[in-house]
Amino acid sequence: MIEAVVFDFDGLILDTETNEFASFQELFKEHGAELTLEVWGSVVGTNGFDTYAHLDECVGRPVDRETARARRKERFQSLMEAEDIRPGVREYLESARRMGLRIGLASSSRLAWVTGYLDRFGLTSYFECIQTADHVEKVKPDPALYRQVLEQLGVAPERALAFEDSPNGALAAKRAGMKVVTVPNPLTCRLVFGEVDRTLGSMSEISLEDLIAELGAKTEPA
Repeated sequence: MIEAVVFDFDGLILDTETNEFASFQELFKEHGAELTLEVWGSVVGTNGFDTYAHLDECVGRPVDRETARARRKERFQSLMEAEDIRPGVREYLESARRMGLRIGLASSSRLAWVTGYLDRFGLTSYFECIQTADHVEKVKPDPALYRQVLEQLGVAPERALAFEDSPNGALAAKRAGMKVVTVPNPLTCRLVFGEVDRTLGSMSEISLEDLIAELGAKTEPA
């Protein structure tokens, strides 16, 4: 029986990932280089990759990092102005609250980044527990973020459902012993995922109640 749902943030609740990749691709192109999906896809859902150091390697010389950061950030913010939360997210949060489920969030991004967007879209109050890169030594695909959320919610892993959009995030949740539903975005749908329990095109595809019932039926003995 599912007692808690835990959401990723970037790419799942709000598609920052597609726009971030696009803004970095444009920056690389301006310098006569290419940022490939093969390279970027391996770090989606985690952190610690120095994209500007990779740009230096591709160009063969150090770039003006301050200028590059400013241009990339400006372009990203421009792309994000028109971005809304992904379809079905608010409905899932409302359903989880109505069903009496515990609700948490586990993100490899920094707390200020996550809460800034949650506040912007009026979603912060849904979450009982928010764990980010500020709270752990290792982020996804390490399971520490999910384990901390479950500990704070007081829910066993087998009674919790994680929603993820990336292979690294899905792996972290599986390593924590949770059921995992992936909802890839236009970027991560091109990546290869490992073991998951269900994949959705969007959260508007099926109600949370029906999804949980379906996952429960799959785990019941024949």
